[in-house]
Amino acid sequence: MATFIDLLLNALVVGILLGGFYAALSIGLAITFGLLDVVNIAHPTILILGAFVAFVLNSQVGIDPIIAGLIATPFFYGLGWLIYQLYYNSFEKSGETDSLRGLAFFFGLLFIIEVGLIIQFGVDHRLVEASYIGESANIVIGEDIDVAIPYRLLVAFVVATIATLAIRAYLTKTFFGRAVRAVAQDMMALRLMGVDPIKVKRIAFAMGVATAGIAGALMIIVLPIEPSVGRLYIGNVFAIVVLGGLGSISGTLLAAIIIGVAESLVATFFGPSWAPAVSFGILLLVLAVRPEGLFGKTAGGH
Repeated sequence: MATFIDLLLNALVVGILLGGFYAALSIGLAITFGLLDVVNIAHPTILILGAFVAFVLNSQVGIDPIIAGLIATPFFYGLGWLIYQLYYNSFEKSGETDSLRGLAFFFGLLFIIEVGLIIQFGVDHRLVEASYIGESANIVIGEDIDVAIPYRLLVAFVVATIATLAIRAYLTKTFFGRAVRAVAQDMMALRLMGVDPIKVKRIAFAMGVATAGIAGALMIIVLPIEPSVGRLYIGNVFAIVVLGGLGSISGTLLAAIIIGVAESLVATFFGPSWAPAVSFGILLLVLAVRPEGLFGKTAGGH
């Protein structure tokens, strides 16, 4: 019994921390897809680009990965601005916004980034160095139960939670946040108020991509990365955003923790090969019972 409780508690702790990491990966997509209805299938690959930026700054300059992610954030904001401008000029400006063509655009972007990274870095896995990577805290409960808290996951959880709460506050407490919610609801009403909805969408999309700076840094802290690993997370991030309720920032964090805990429990008691199916299984179950997700599609970002 003690062994079972030990395994269960460790799985729960790792799952909660893993959920915070998943939230960091998904929060940008919650903005671009959940609020703006732009199906940015390239988001996980942009995260890998952020991870490689953190790797270069860490390996060449010795900068801590978290600091490297913060430094890279303005670059990714500019990248997001450029991507949306290309998307707008190619599709939205002419009214050709069907989902298939939009997906083709972002699939093309995905492969361009991935091939560029392969040419530059090859296909070897890369790591970063930091004092908290590889270390953990151990909490002893009673005589037989020892709960390990990996610092790398703890750092990812804390940073992701802070970022999520900051973005939620910005989208709910500021005029721009209200404008983003208005874009999600009624662009014509926003125009009547004298606000340019295209400018709002461009800035909001750039914000969503900007999260790849810090999220990519967290990714390379948690696990080794190589250019094509982003494909493994396409299903996870979309499942989390839909599960939490499209446009719900709080729902994204909660959904990420639910999936993180479920994956950790399944990997611990049934084997890691079953873990990748967890996010889709939970998503299908929730959509069957509550199609709008945990928090429903909200314009409020709550």
